[in-house]
Amino acid sequence: MNEVAEHFGTRENQDEGTEFGMWVFLATELMFFGPLLLGYAFVRHQDPAGVAEASRHTDLVIGSLNTAVLLTSAMVMSFAIRAARLLQRRSLLVYLAIAAVLGLLFLALKGYEYHDDIDQNLVPWLNFHFPAPFHSTGMLFFYEYFALTALHAFHLSVAVCVVMVYIVRIALADRNGPGGIARFRQQIAVAGLYWHFVDGMWVLLFTLIYVVGRR
Repeated sequence: MNEVAEHFGTRENQDEGTEFGMWVFLATELMFFGPLLLGYAFVRHQDPAGVAEASRHTDLVIGSLNTAVLLTSAMVMSFAIRAARLLQRRSLLVYLAIAAVLGLLFLALKGYEYHDDIDQNLVPWLNFHFPAPFHSTGMLFFYEYFALTALHAFHLSVAVCVVMVYIVRIALADRNGPGGIARFRQQIAVAGLYWHFVDGMWVLLFTLIYVVGRR
């Protein structure tokens, strides 16, 4: 029920090690986004007017709605972490399920936005069209746009899958007393860190891609 790996010695040490490991993992994840964000910064520095014009072709309504969806999911995930600490099995399952549904809703909205981008010929490797004065900058912007948002969508998909796995595992755990889910407390907290990382990255991307320079 509360197995502790031999090299940790105590549950507290194992929990601290697990959390520290996740922080290290998240730091390495930043390396995926870092070069793309640096490229975005370079394009904006070279042609701020062109980037601003390209930004106005993004769907601010869907982007804003998706931001609200992910911020809500972050709050729900915080509730799930608290429920896990309090060994509230039913509440934990409900919160995890809501978080997963919100994650799927985000991905569905993002897919719809991609479809709209295709219809407007804003995909650089397809039949890309953009106003002549900013054609090159617009193409670079949308290369960055698709790379960053697709990378984020991949990370969110992983987060949703992790949550779904825990929903199944907790649902199948021993129902006799709270001890059956006690071993998931730290695991849910660590999964929550990853979920919040994904949420935080989206807030950054939304600000840079959809908001900054739009006016």
